[in-house]
This record gives sequence, C-alpha cells and structure tokens, in this order.
Amino acid sequence: MNPFETRIRQLTGTGLSTRDVRVLQVNVGLRCNQRCTHCHVKASPRRTELMDRRTMREVVAVARKMRPHLVDITGGAPELNPDLRWLVTALRGDGHPVQVRTNLTVLLEPGMDGMMRFYKRSGVKLVASLPCYLRPEVDNVRGRGVFKRSLEALRRLNALGYGREPGLVLDLVFNPEKDFLPAPQAGLEREYREALGRLGISFNGLLTITNMPAGRFLGQLRRKGRERAYMRLLKSAFNPATLDKLMCLSQIDVGWDGTVYDCDFNLARGLPARLPSGPAGRATIAGYDVDRDARRAVVTGEHCFGCTAGAGSSCGGALQG
Repeated sequence: MNPFETRIRQLTGTGLSTRDVRVLQVNVGLRCNQRCTHCHVKASPRRTELMDRRTMREVVAVARKMRPHLVDITGGAPELNPDLRWLVTALRGDGHPVQVRTNLTVLLEPGMDGMMRFYKRSGVKLVASLPCYLRPEVDNVRGRGVFKRSLEALRRLNALGYGREPGLVLDLVFNPEKDFLPAPQAGLEREYREALGRLGISFNGLLTITNMPAGRFLGQLRRKGRERAYMRLLKSAFNPATLDKLMCLSQIDVGWDGTVYDCDFNLARGLPARLPSGPAGRATIAGYDVDRDARRAVVTGEHCFGCTAGAGSSCGGALQG
C-alpha cells in the first residue's frame, strides 16, 4: 500500500471511491511542438503516440451513453492530432460541452490556419497554458520566444471574441516554475489580469495547478536531488478538506491508446483504472460499461499528495479558495 493510500485509510477507514462520472477527459496524443520542463506526460515534437480514429469513435460512443457534463480534450498538443477536428465535430454534434487544452503557440504553427476559427464555430471552451505573466519565467519553462508567441496567440483569440464574448470562454493555467506550491489562485488571477491587461489581453479565469511528481518534472527533481524534499513539502501540506473535491472522484481519463485511467497524472505514472466490468489489468474505453464502471475504487500513488497539498489541485484549478 502506497503512503497516500495509507494516509487516506487512516483518515476515512476506506480508500477513495468514485461517485459518478461528470468529466470525460481524453488525451489524444503525446506529440507537442514544445518540450516543457514540467510536463507530466513528457510530451515533445519527437513523440509519435496519437489517438487513432477508431479509438475516437469508441470515445464518442461512450460519451453518447454517459452524457458527461464536460468532455475535456488534452495532450500533448491536441491540435497536432490530425483527427482532432473530427473528434470535436462528432462530440459537439451529439451536444456535448467540449473544452480543449491548448499551449497557444501550436495555434501559430504551419498547417494550423483556421484552427482558432474552427474552435469558435464549434463553440469550444479553451484552457490555455501560460505558466506565468512574465517572459523570463515562461521562456525558462517552455523555451526561448514562447512567451512572445503565446501573447500573439492570445491576441488573435481575443480578436475572435475568446475571453471577451459570452460563450467563448478562455481560461489560463498557471504552473509554478520550480518545486513549490502555487500561490493562492484568486490573488494570482488578479496579478495576471493587471499584467496582461496592460498588454490589452483578456481572459475569463485563471486555474492554478501544482506540479506533479511525474514525467519530466519528476526527472528534473531527481537530477537536482530534490525529489525527497518536494515530496516532504507535498506531504507536510496535506489538506484533508480537499478530499471530497478530488477530480478522480468524478471523471475518467482515456489515454491515446484507449486505456482508461482515473486521471491524466495516473496516465503519466502508468496506473490504469480498475474497472469492475473488465478483466484484471485491462481497462479500455472499448470495454467500458457506463453503468457498472462509473462506481469503482480509485487507483492512487504517492504522487496524489500533489492534489491534496495546500489549496488542492486539479485539472480545473485549486480545490479551495
């Protein structure tokens, strides 16, 4: 039993269990035009893993039965999957609310002409990564020139109405540059609004996400000999008030190959969900039973302390104000 599971059982007497599925998260691939230092899935331009059309059809079929409150598409850079438009169109055609997590700069890459307008026509909500409102911090995490290109993408999205018009939601995401917890979300959002407002850029909300000890960030911690110190920080900041709000209680995450996880961080750590309807060790969207698999025990690991530290963390931002 891992330390997080032990802590939870000491507090509650049982492990974590799902209630229902409100969010269907879909990781459509690990290819990305950037190679960020904190990426939990180690996305990069060299990755070739992409969800194929057959798996996407299985996702659409499950969504049709499940009727989730939100389909959350992530990556890598989702736009680099050539079938993304097909998936979005199919989901929106069935009436599902859809959001796409974009790194912004991919929207300026060759071959991306019209992607922003496609998002607008489709009524897609955008969640855009911008790990800071200062150039040095962003370029240090994401690469030289990324801050400038990110601002250009934001200006183009604003010009289309994103972050300004009703129904065209544009949220930003903050990740700490290094191994510390995010500042309070509300205060940091005010700082973003002031800094980006001076540049004429608008957005709807800011989501703060703790850097998880997984993927490239975990490798960075180990190279610097900081893994134990970071885990001590997360464990010492454990907040039991976050437990009822953890995202794993109400979502599934579908990996690029169709494997089902309780969250995208479990995907990064190679920990598939335990589906009641499936054979041991085999959890796929093709075999997902909407009725039986919505209620299940959550698979945990030591990295889960990242979601319960301080104000808590999820793909939707902080869990407490």
